[in-house]
Amino acid sequence: MGTLLIILGVLFLSLIVLIPLIEKFAPKGEQREFGNLTRYIFPLVAALIVLQMMNYYFF
Repeated sequence: MGTLLIILGVLFLSLIVLIPLIEKFAPKGEQREFGNLTRYIFPLVAALIVLQMMNYYFF
């Protein structure tokens, strides 16, 4: 249990440090690319839900 808490703590601290750095140094022209990616999110999530249900009930 202690190892799990250490791993989660390290991941949490690394996210606190890395997210501001990524936002600071990311190129500013990426807004157009995010619009193209968002139209694929819901179909992929739906496919993932269906596949997980099939995995749960049949395997």
